[in-house]
Amino acid sequence: TDEIMQQEIRPLVAVDIIEQLHRQFAILSGGRGKDGAPIITFPEFAGFSDIPDEDFLNVVTYLTSIPSLEAASIGFIIIIDRRRDKWSAVKASLTRIAGAFPGNLQLVFVLRPSRFIQRTIADIGIKLYRDDFKMKVPIIMLNSVSDLHGYIDKSQLTRELGGTLEYGHSQWIHHRTAIENFAMTVKTTAQMLQTFGTDLAETELPNDVQCTEELLSAHTDHHSKLKDELKLAVKQGATLLTCIREPVTRSANSKLSPDELENVATVERLLAQLDETEKAFDQFWTKHHLKLEQCLQLRHFEHNFREVKLALDNLMEAQAGFADIGDSVTRVEHLLREQKQLEEKGQEPLEKAQSLALHGEQLIQNNHYAVDSIRPKCVELRRICDDFTNETKKKYDLLGKSLELHKQLDKASQWCEAGIYLLASQAVDKCQSQEGAETALVEIEKFLVTAKEHQLSNPKEFYNQFDMILTPEIKANAQRILQKLEDVQEMFDKRQVSLKKLAAKQTRPVQPVAPHPESSPKRASPKITRPA
Repeated sequence: TDEIMQQEIRPLVAVDIIEQLHRQFAILSGGRGKDGAPIITFPEFAGFSDIPDEDFLNVVTYLTSIPSLEAASIGFIIIIDRRRDKWSAVKASLTRIAGAFPGNLQLVFVLRPSRFIQRTIADIGIKLYRDDFKMKVPIIMLNSVSDLHGYIDKSQLTRELGGTLEYGHSQWIHHRTAIENFAMTVKTTAQMLQTFGTDLAETELPNDVQCTEELLSAHTDHHSKLKDELKLAVKQGATLLTCIREPVTRSANSKLSPDELENVATVERLLAQLDETEKAFDQFWTKHHLKLEQCLQLRHFEHNFREVKLALDNLMEAQAGFADIGDSVTRVEHLLREQKQLEEKGQEPLEKAQSLALHGEQLIQNNHYAVDSIRPKCVELRRICDDFTNETKKKYDLLGKSLELHKQLDKASQWCEAGIYLLASQAVDKCQSQEGAETALVEIEKFLVTAKEHQLSNPKEFYNQFDMILTPEIKANAQRILQKLEDVQEMFDKRQVSLKKLAAKQTRPVQPVAPHPESSPKRASPKITRPA
């Protein structure tokens, strides 16, 4: 029982009973009664009694399952053609149909045996055995197809029954198998799409570029194959529809039977289902494909971010290593060249960082699903770029101040050395004369005029101006030079005082002195004694 319950329950299809259908002991010609009831015909068949019960039940069950529920609910009309047979065949047919017909019956028409004796027996038999057939519907015995035409329009009967309805059993089987195959194709295709969609929905997004590219490629290939399957299915349905409509296409006077019209409706409905399935699948695929592409964009962005971030970190680390502000003009100029080289070296990673941040912002504007992951990285990239730019400017400012400081210190030191040299070069013996003293004073005054150009500002202003870069070493050096300036200035002050005294001493007027008479026997002219 468990095994039976676990088996797939599905309706019969033509391919399951293809051999039994080909025997043609029962047909659904497509004709209808006046109220639209489907007609099942049991043509003359010599071995009807020998048909296994299972085969009979399968065929009849299958035929009753084909008409629409609306038509089947009206009830089936059965026509039993036994014109060339005996009463026993009529009885056997009625008994089998009564006992095994699965559908809702409306009427049973029996074309009784045409031979006189068998017809008489049939008339008597139907009266005697009517109740034995256990049929709740009328059984109408007919002598000829003309009598049948009184109940059913000739257009709904096949040529064998004197009608005009075109029916080819082989073609009918071909159409039925084709329709059922197409229905199975539609079902299988829908299941494949659903399975693929489920797989896509349950797929975890990879964390690296390569795996994401491989997944995107695999899913795209699978999607293309399924789209090809869909195209083939649609083509199959369209071809089938053309085949069913072929009689009408071939002849304007032809009309499709109600069953054929139902076949057309069935195929059109299946094509519509296929179209709806494809549209739903396309919508889902569009979203999934976009997510995969955005995932790949994100993985590329993250990979590039790691590379750029590493380059920026190295750049910032190198910049942090430039803590030295120099202890001389030469050293500061060297540091400025190194800073310039670092700035030039940083241009490429900075441009990459700015470009990557711009790309990230474009991803955000395009409604990327990972906005919360992308935005902080863009902010961080721009922050590091700004930090490097600001730090570079600060470094240049510090080194510029340092260069100015050391140049001033060097000029002051050089001025001191030049002053000392000047003082040392003024020979004492030459300064004893008025001319020599005045010349020395002029030299000193000229030299002191250059003091404003070469000397440092007063200590208070100096410290205020360079306070930010005054390391203990630089401050000590500045104090030493300031002290030296003070000492040299003092030396100049003392030299000036001495020279001024010497110049003033030689410029005093000399009183004339009369010589003693005994010093010279002759009158001598007066002489002016020159100062030593």
